[in-house]
Amino acid sequence: MVKEWQISGKLCMITGANSGIGKATAIGLAGLGARVVMVCRNKEKGEAALDEVIAKSGNESVELMLAELSSKKAIRRLADDYRKKHKELHVLINNAGALNSKRVETMDGLEMTFAVNHLAYFLLTNLLLDVLKLSAPARVINVSSNVHHQGVINFDDLQAKFRYNGTAAYNQSKLANVLFTYELARRLIGTGVTANCLHPGVVRTNFGMEATGFTAFMIRLMHPFFLSQEKGAEPLIYLASTPETFNGKYFSRKKEERSSEASYDEQDAKRLWEVSAELTNLGKA
Repeated sequence: MVKEWQISGKLCMITGANSGIGKATAIGLAGLGARVVMVCRNKEKGEAALDEVIAKSGNESVELMLAELSSKKAIRRLADDYRKKHKELHVLINNAGALNSKRVETMDGLEMTFAVNHLAYFLLTNLLLDVLKLSAPARVINVSSNVHHQGVINFDDLQAKFRYNGTAAYNQSKLANVLFTYELARRLIGTGVTANCLHPGVVRTNFGMEATGFTAFMIRLMHPFFLSQEKGAEPLIYLASTPETFNGKYFSRKKEERSSEASYDEQDAKRLWEVSAELTNLGKA
């Protein structure tokens, strides 16, 4: 018998939850009665966001977990700590992201944009996959962007060591989100766990505001015309809470759409999975 989906009482993890659409999503889901785990990088900002989510949602079943998602070690610690606290996970929302004008390496020696925007999604999801399966029905929701249409997966230089362009690196990472979602969805068929991704819209947050160059200039110029954080969170809340079941789909806002042609290349998706597993040491202690 298939269980009817009801978000109230479900346990949801949201990364990048201290600001922007992550925080707005936490408020929205907590307001619907979900139990929410907010993953944040900064303790002070995270605690302030936690207090705000509880106050605005009226739901005290909200907790904070700290993790630097550019670090493989920190992601593994997050997954281990989560397992010690909880035996189930119904919704995992991979939302944290980065946009860097200049090439920056993580403590693991990986290019920062690719590490935070894709490898963190890949590693955290895989580390929590057995918990999701045991909690089925369960959902994985990956935040991508419509700029994935301009993305190219450069397998010869994924880390952009030879030539770095901040916009190209970001676009590549967002295409990687879609390829990862589709490959994950194929692997999850029959498990009761689904995987979907979305473009939340162009949202008025602090994301990218610290960057430099033409892209950052355009972000600041158009900032007043972007969607509110609450509007940007609507599609995340929708995919987490809707009784309808989707798998392997791309949404722009709350509408299912066809993603880029490149995103449907199954060979690239499998290759990206294998490379990502190697880069994150998946399956190794």
